Amino acid sequence: QVQLVESGGGLVQAGGSLRLSCAASGSIFSINDMGWYHQAPGKQRELVATITQFGITNYADSVKGRFTISRDNAKNTVYLQMNSLKPEDTAVYLCNAEVRTSRWPPYTYTYWGQGTQVTVSS
Repeated sequence: QVQLVESGGGLVQAGGSLRLSCAASGSIFSINDMGWYHQAPGKQRELVATITQFGITNYADSVKGRFTISRDNAKNTVYLQMNSLKPEDTAVYLCNAEVRTSRWPPYTYTYWGQGTQVTVSS
């Protein structure tokens, strides 16, 4: 079994910054893509950013230039640095990871964290 635990959410004023962390633990052989998503009340879950095991990143247009995703493969941890936060960034932020749990068979499974609340006040 694999667990993902997010941390770093909170309340911040517009224009401020937060850094989210998500640590994966458990039966991990390797991790492929890791990512951050957010879900606001009454809305669907949306992609924020993803990063491959080789460091290739992808961002939603709404966060380009403001958010930076990174990862520490040795610690099985992904980060999201959020700058110039806006009230519309308010949401629960969830991380996910595509995990290979053993050398053989080489199957991967997608795991999700429980989420951390980010609230941006105007």
